[in-house]
Amino acid sequence: MIYFHTKDLAVGYDGHALIHDINIEIEKGKILTLIGPNGSGKSTILKSITRHLNKICGQVYIDRQEIYAWSARELAKQVAVVLTDRIHPELMTCEEVVAMGRYPYTNAMGKLTPRDQEIVAQAMERVHALDLAQRDFTTLSDGQRQRIMLARAICQEPEIIILDEPTAYLDIRHKIELLDILREMAHEKGITVIMSLHEIDLATKISDYLLCVKGETIEAFGPPEDILSEGVIDRLYDIQHGSYNLLFGSVELAKPEGEPQVFVVGGGGCGVECYRALQKRQIPFAAGILFANDVDCPVALELSDNVVIAPAFEPMTEEHFRQAAELLTRCRYVMDAGTPVGTLNKMNAKLLTLAKEKGIPIYREGQVPQENESCRNTQTA
Repeated sequence: MIYFHTKDLAVGYDGHALIHDINIEIEKGKILTLIGPNGSGKSTILKSITRHLNKICGQVYIDRQEIYAWSARELAKQVAVVLTDRIHPELMTCEEVVAMGRYPYTNAMGKLTPRDQEIVAQAMERVHALDLAQRDFTTLSDGQRQRIMLARAICQEPEIIILDEPTAYLDIRHKIELLDILREMAHEKGITVIMSLHEIDLATKISDYLLCVKGETIEAFGPPEDILSEGVIDRLYDIQHGSYNLLFGSVELAKPEGEPQVFVVGGGGCGVECYRALQKRQIPFAAGILFANDVDCPVALELSDNVVIAPAFEPMTEEHFRQAAELLTRCRYVMDAGTPVGTLNKMNAKLLTLAKEKGIPIYREGQVPQENESCRNTQTA
């Protein structure tokens, strides 16, 4: 059943729509992540959903109710917000900042009950911040502040939590912990999470839905497995020099230009380190023979225009050997990535034998030729 949705929402500033036709539908307890380049409007969408900005037109519904008709207090009981805007509470401890999340539930005097205080402590414990309770909030690091702001949102006990770049300023350990907290809130407690992230790999791992934001309309919306295919991220971010590898969740830098100088005999994941080491030195290379389902394959294809590929689960053929041998004999060096040779890939052993017969220097696993290195010093057994 749809819990949160927007209908023909348009957002922007001063009455001018920057993004229009935003139509989102997600169920309760799901995680929606907005991705897209800087300045694309992700924060503008989130601020319009939370009413920090007035929408231009359209509707925003929570549980079939239009939220722009709610009072601020009603909205605060339903939606917790963690934005990137810096707050500067003067002379407040971290515990007091977190306790601000309970104010929608307090009386006119704003006094916290013992139950409120218990919820505050639990929220701080959940983000591993109990040791910061009596610290002056203004003395914290950016990462510590982010954890305190998340604790404030948690103790608000919302039905929806909205976060703008919550992993900003966090080290890798705290990024993982924060996303684990959000996953638990969504999948175990039924809290709907809507956030923006710059880390595409994290977004695809944690999200039930992605919203790709670029230009005046939404580029794509749906489950990551449905909307992400090869080249989608490159187009979304206008990546022209380099590429984004969906399989590894990593950026590959621009491939070296020119005729291949090194032939890498790889496979089984052993060649990836070699390809990246050669790219780092801007040495163009050829690679093969790789199976189509090999983890080496997507990286090799991103970093080289000369890759020999064989069908998955079938023995490499003489034709594959011929194609690879033609490339190999044009190269100055061969790199043996250390891939074990078996029945299906025995043609790769034949390639190494060919290199020896031709007197082409062979580098072993962990060795990388220098572009101007003399051939007479590189022959190895």
